[in-house]
Amino acid sequence: MRVGGRGTDRLNDMAEQSYLDDLRLAHVMADNADSLTMSRFKALDLKVDSKPDLTPVSDADVAVEDAIRRTLKTARPRDAVHGEEREDTGWGPRRWIIDPIDGTANFVRGVPVWATLIALMVEDRVRVGVVSAPALGRRWWASEGGGAFCGKTLLQGQPCRVSGVTSMDDASLSYSSIHGWVDSGRGQQFVDLMRGCWRTRAYGDFWSYMLLAEGAVDIATEPELALHDMAALDVIVREAGGRFTNLDGVDGPHGPGAIATNGLLHDSVVQQLAE
Repeated sequence: MRVGGRGTDRLNDMAEQSYLDDLRLAHVMADNADSLTMSRFKALDLKVDSKPDLTPVSDADVAVEDAIRRTLKTARPRDAVHGEEREDTGWGPRRWIIDPIDGTANFVRGVPVWATLIALMVEDRVRVGVVSAPALGRRWWASEGGGAFCGKTLLQGQPCRVSGVTSMDDASLSYSSIHGWVDSGRGQQFVDLMRGCWRTRAYGDFWSYMLLAEGAVDIATEPELALHDMAALDVIVREAGGRFTNLDGVDGPHGPGAIATNGLLHDSVVQQLAE
C-alpha cells in the first residue's frame, strides 16, 4: 500500500509539474496576445465584421487566435485546439481552449473591459486557465492543485480567494444582461434572484467571474455561453475556492449557461434559477 501511495504521489507530482509548464506557456501566449490587442485597441483602422450569429468580430480577434495557434503548433504540436474564430484542429485528451477577445463588443467601442482567455483541458476537465485584461492592467490565472492568483505577471501574483458570504441577503450578484435571461425562459427566475440579493451590478463577461474569484462578488451567472467563454474561468473560480457549474448545477464549463459562486451560496442559486 505504501509503495502504491508513493507511486501515486509521484504521478501527481509529475502531472502538477506538467501543468506548471503549461501555465508558463499560457502566460507567454497571453503576453503576445496583450501586445496584439493593445496595438489595435481604439485603432482608427480597426476592421469589424459581423459573424453569422450577428456578434462582432474584429481583425484583432482573428490575429490573436492565429498567433496563439502558431505558438501551440510549435510548442504543443500533439495537442488539440478549440477557438472561437477558427475550426477545431487536432484530437486527443489534451485540448487548448481559446477566446482571443472576450468582450469584443466592449473592445470595438473603446470600453477597456475585455480579455484574452486561454485554457487547457485534459480529459474534459480544465487544468490550466489564464485570463488577461491588459487595458485593465490585470491578469488572473490558475492551475489545478496550484491555486488561483491575480497580478500582472506569473512572478508577481497575489492569491485569489472567494468570499465567505453565506446569506443571499448579503450577496453581491454580477451579470451581463437581462435580455438573455428573458430569451432563455428563465427571466422571472433571474429577476427574483436579483431581488433577493443585497447588490446587483452588470460588470459583465469574464470580469464578473474574476471579481468573484477575488471575493469582491459572490454570484456570477449567464444563461448562454460557449465553451471558449467558460473554460479559463472555471479553473480559476475552483482554485479560488468557489464552484462553477451549468444552470442545472452540473460541475464544469459545458453549459447550458454558467453559475459561479463562492460555493456557500451555490445550491440556493441553482434552485432559484431552476426551470
